[in-house]
Amino acid sequence: MPIDDLWYLTKRGPDKKRLPSKRHGRGKRWRVRYTDAAGETRERLFERKVDADAFDLECRSGVAAEVKAKRETDRLMFAEYAQRWRESRESGWATETRRRIPQNLRKHLLPVFGEKPIRSINLTDVLAWLSRLLDDGTPKSSVSLYFGLFKTIMNAAVIDKVIPDNPCNGVKLAQILRGLSRAPKWVPTNDQVLRLAEVVPRRFRAAIWLGAGEGLRLGEVLGMEAGPRCADFDSGDLHVVQQLRHSPEHFGGFYLSTPKSGSVGTVDLDAVVAEELAAHLGEVGPVEFELPDITTGERLTRSVPVLFTSARGKLLTDTYWAELWADWREAAGWPKGGTFHSLRHFFATTLMSNGVEPQEVQKALRHANLRITLETYVHWLPKKDRPRGLVGGLLRQAGSERREASTDQDRI
Repeated sequence: MPIDDLWYLTKRGPDKKRLPSKRHGRGKRWRVRYTDAAGETRERLFERKVDADAFDLECRSGVAAEVKAKRETDRLMFAEYAQRWRESRESGWATETRRRIPQNLRKHLLPVFGEKPIRSINLTDVLAWLSRLLDDGTPKSSVSLYFGLFKTIMNAAVIDKVIPDNPCNGVKLAQILRGLSRAPKWVPTNDQVLRLAEVVPRRFRAAIWLGAGEGLRLGEVLGMEAGPRCADFDSGDLHVVQQLRHSPEHFGGFYLSTPKSGSVGTVDLDAVVAEELAAHLGEVGPVEFELPDITTGERLTRSVPVLFTSARGKLLTDTYWAELWADWREAAGWPKGGTFHSLRHFFATTLMSNGVEPQEVQKALRHANLRITLETYVHWLPKKDRPRGLVGGLLRQAGSERREASTDQDRI
C-alpha cells in the first residue's frame, strides 16, 4: 500500500498546490498501512518519511515482525499443524480415542495431506481424496470417520486463523455416499468357509468357527478366554463381553475392552462351535496373561487364560494376524477382498436366507438397531411370493359375512 501523508489532502487547490488537512502540523505525519500476521489491516505512524519507507519495505518483504508470522503460516504444513492439534487436545481424550486418532492420522491423512501447506488444501483436493478412498473399497463408515477427523482439524485451523476457511465445508458427504449400500461386496460360500478351516493351522481353527458360526468380530475372537466368562458349555451360552486391543502408548501393550459400539451380548453357543472350542482347549489350550481390563469402566489387571495365541504363545497384534491371514486366504482360494469379517457376513446371510427373522439376526449380530441389520443384509431375505388378489379376496369375504349377518338379523 502507498505511504500516506496525513498533513495534506490528496486533492489540490485551484493553484495546483496541495491543500493542508485538519491534522496539518499536529502529530506524526507519515502513515504505513499493512496486513498483520492474523490477516488484519493495521497502520503505523512515523514522524520521518525515511522511517516510513523503511518499515513499508520490511512489511512487503516479510521481514517485519508484524507480518513475519503470516509468512510462516503460509508455509505451515498440514502434518505440523495436525501434530500441534493432537498434542494440545489428547489429554482430554478417552483411551481408545488416544489410540485411534494418531493411527488414523498416520495411515489415512498424513500420506495424502501431510506434506502440503495447509493453506493450499482446497475443495478439489478433498473431493479427490474421498474419491480415491471409495474407489479403493474403503467402507462407508471408515470414510465418514476419516473425513470427520480431517474436517475437525481444519475447523481448528480456521479458529486459529491459520487458514481463512475450511474446504471441507463444501463437501456434502451424505450425497457422496448416497447409493452406496451397507451390503457386503463378497460373501463366502459354505465350501469356501470349509476350505479356509482346512488350511488354517489347528491352533486357529476354532477362531474360524467363531467367526463363521457365531458372527464374532476379530477383536472379540482374540479376546476370548477359557471359562464360563466367555463360553458357558453347561448353559449353551456364548458371552461376548470383551475384545483384545493393543496400545503401547497407554497400556504398554495389550488390554481388554468392551466390544465395538458397546455390542456386549449373550448368544446361543452353536453345538458345532462348542465342539471346536472343546477340541481347541484339549489340543492347544489357553495361555495365561496378566492383562489390563477396562470392560467395567475402571482399569484392573487380572490373569486371563487367552484362547488364541501365536505358535510361540504370544498375543496376536492386528498386523501379525494380517500376515497370517494373507497366507491362509491365498491357500483357500479366497479373493483379496476376503477378510475375517467376511465370516461374520457369512453367518448373517446364512441366517437370513434360511428364514430366520431379522430381529433374531439383529440379536445374534448384536447390532444397535434393526435398521443396521436390514440395510446390510436385506438382499438375503428369502423371497416370498404374495398370493394374487389376497387383499381384495379378504375384503370380499368380509363383505359376504356382513351381508349374511344382516340377513340373519332381518329374520329375527
